[in-house]
Amino acid sequence: MIEVHAFATPNSVKVPIALEEMGVEYLLKPVNVRRGEQKEASFLALNPNAKVPVLIDSEGPSDEPFVLTESAAILVYLAEKTGRLLPATGVARGRVFEQLFFHASALSPAFGNAGFFRRFATEPQPLAEARFVGEGNRLLDLLDMLLTERRFMAGEAFSIADIAHFGWLWRREFPGLTLDSRPHLARWFEAIAARPAVQRALTRVEALAAQA
Repeated sequence: MIEVHAFATPNSVKVPIALEEMGVEYLLKPVNVRRGEQKEASFLALNPNAKVPVLIDSEGPSDEPFVLTESAAILVYLAEKTGRLLPATGVARGRVFEQLFFHASALSPAFGNAGFFRRFATEPQPLAEARFVGEGNRLLDLLDMLLTERRFMAGEAFSIADIAHFGWLWRREFPGLTLDSRPHLARWFEAIAARPAVQRALTRVEALAAQA
């Protein structure tokens, strides 16, 4: 059995989406980050970095329990475990990893920092907010341009690269970014959001916040 410790956050939602798309049963365990539960000793024993999501696979490598953190790493692990949503070799596989690293090194930090300075700074930080909001907009423009040539983020097939980007675009109101004037990105987002597996995952994850 797979357990996912998560909340209704951009990074958390990626894992249930992947599991639903892959047809893997899982148990979703809430970690209420609003109450600071990610800093409790029981959670820190799973992830000393105090971040959701965390995956626990009771049937990991060599049939041993396996605990894994970092959403991108979890997506790769699940894709390789199931043989789904990640090409096995070649250019297509490289394109998926290209987008995963772009997400981890560029999109996610820009969105996260824009949201932090916009919502949680103890005093106004206009320079920092402008820097990260501007970077977020630049990156969205890049993705919109990319999608003029591709159906999905890494090519013509849906992959874990799409799941990674979808997580933050699902919560794009947090950093105050939009899909306005980005028709190709909007088309892509609507197509992903309409997938039955994605809808099932969103329903389960949003229920965690409703219970908070």
